[in-house]
Amino acid sequence: MKAYLVLDLSVNDFGGFRKYIAEIPAFIAKHSGKYIVQGVQPTIIEGDWKPERLVIIEFPEREKAEAFLGDPRIQDLFKVRHATTTSKLVLADGCT
Repeated sequence: MKAYLVLDLSVNDFGGFRKYIAEIPAFIAKHSGKYIVQGVQPTIIEGDWKPERLVIIEFPEREKAEAFLGDPRIQDLFKVRHATTTSKLVLADGCT
């Protein structure tokens, strides 16, 4: 079953965030992930949720997404995202 990482982020320091933008695609590919939505400004239709930028990454299975999140070589890059953005991240299983 496919799994999806959904990231809602506001960039606070674009200059610092550039490192993340440049390096994260290789890690996504390493874990068999692919962008479904890549940093777009979504159109709000209903509710209180007001994401500034939205990213959705698809993985062929939950284990690949979890391996991506736990990859020791990516942790410093996650720290860059945490330092340069305000973000929320969820992992959701897809439908069969």
